[in-house]
Amino acid sequence: MLPAYTRADLAFERGDGAWLTATDGERYLDFGSGVAVNALGHSHPHLVAAITEQAAKVLHVSNLYRIPEGERLADRLCAASFADTVFFANSGAEAMEGVIKMVRKYQSANGHPERYRIVTFEGCFHGRTLATLAAAKNAKHTEGFGPMMDGFDQVPLGDLKALKRAIGPETAGILIEPVQGEGGVRSAPPQFFRDLRALCDEHGLLLAFDEVQTGLGRLGEMFGYQKIGVTPDVMGLAKGLGGGFPIGAVLGTAEASKGMIPGSHGSTFGGNPLAVAAGNAVLDVVLKPGFLDHVRDMALLFKQRLAELRDRHPSVIAEVRGEGLLIGLRAVVPYGDLVNAMREEKLLAVGAGENVARLLPPLIIGEADVAEAVQRIDRACARIERAKQAAPKQGAAG
Repeated sequence: MLPAYTRADLAFERGDGAWLTATDGERYLDFGSGVAVNALGHSHPHLVAAITEQAAKVLHVSNLYRIPEGERLADRLCAASFADTVFFANSGAEAMEGVIKMVRKYQSANGHPERYRIVTFEGCFHGRTLATLAAAKNAKHTEGFGPMMDGFDQVPLGDLKALKRAIGPETAGILIEPVQGEGGVRSAPPQFFRDLRALCDEHGLLLAFDEVQTGLGRLGEMFGYQKIGVTPDVMGLAKGLGGGFPIGAVLGTAEASKGMIPGSHGSTFGGNPLAVAAGNAVLDVVLKPGFLDHVRDMALLFKQRLAELRDRHPSVIAEVRGEGLLIGLRAVVPYGDLVNAMREEKLLAVGAGENVARLLPPLIIGEADVAEAVQRIDRACARIERAKQAAPKQGAAG
């Protein structure tokens, strides 16, 4: 395999709920969820049944024909959000490519093809395609890939003055995440988002949200924008939408979507029958009365317990941050040490920017899962503290 990943020497053969079983039989509590993908955990019976049933019918037909279950999924996403239209893709990066294209095409359709630039924010992450890499401007990700695609202007997150200076006659829109996941579980204050909406309305720009990681209940609301209280014009979804099956989506208002005419965009696999069967199954669960209440309850409980751990282990954990079940532990030690120590305690987490270990549990976790996770993080912190205490003695002995 292409060595594009630094993989842990660990493989899994089955999962159940928030738990994964490795090939050696060891069980791990999965609070990474495949990087926020497994919203319903592993082997959720309703999701498994929906995929199995559809696989026995038809897997793929292409978008040359109607896909009724895709139309149903689009209708349900629109009913649950601000959107009037949906385009299905295969991934978060593809969804964000669609968002970028929709923002640009909207201005062209309005007679302003010169307006193609999009303002983004330091620390953002929108995918690994050339356009989404250019949007994020992370040198670590762009190095060696030649000149970056033009059309993106970046400003510090939360800096309204810098944002106003960045808006010019070529600006088409503003792109932001409700919470920066890869960037270190960071977010601007709600007032900043309200200012973004006002600026877009004032200058005729589209406000675009990247909800690839925050959508589908991750922050305790169906979508992150609902928690913030600011409505975008365009939004990208993926990750939790398929519960583990690859699917992405671009949602837009009728006005924002008007430039996307036949032939303007496409995807061979996007929204095929198997993918939308998974998406509809996830919505069946997430839209049930009380589901999001449960997410909020578990998030509050988990953050309270993590705050206690921060107080108990100040030499390991500097800060608990995040919203809903997108939680970050800003570490005092290198974040990789904390992630590795948690894995030694059979708890899976994910790294992020700003020296943060990300906790992204399945949305179906219960109090027992939270309690077990807290115990394992506690032991991981103690493991790190013991290693720090032993280090000087080993040096002296040498």
